[in-house]
Amino acid sequence: MKPESALWQKCKRNLTKITWSRIETVYTPGVPDLLGYHKDCGFFTVELKVTTVTKRKKIKAPVISPHQIAWHINRPLRTFILVGVPDQRLPKLYEGTQIQELAACSLLLEAWIPGLDSWDAIQERLLLGA
Repeated sequence: MKPESALWQKCKRNLTKITWSRIETVYTPGVPDLLGYHKDCGFFTVELKVTTVTKRKKIKAPVISPHQIAWHINRPLRTFILVGVPDQRLPKLYEGTQIQELAACSLLLEAWIPGLDSWDAIQERLLLGA
């Protein structure tokens, strides 16, 4: 299983208050991976990114395309980026508006809400929105 698919499976298993649709499109570059819905807050999107470990045991930051940056800049409300990091129990959550900083600084950028200590905490932040 690809690392991003594994992160998707974790989201499905742990973020159960949210109705998810996985968006798989090659026709519209930049569209986020997930469309989430909850009756109290409506729709929102989540871009999944996963860091990888090279053969030399160095962490390689996720690649963020110019199309993904443009998508988030042009739609600044209710968009998120969830980054899985090897050897960390939980992914890091970023606002979509942070995508340029994330592309430039990679994992040195502090997560939108540092210290989220459970999947439930991540879920509540997604449902609260920006």
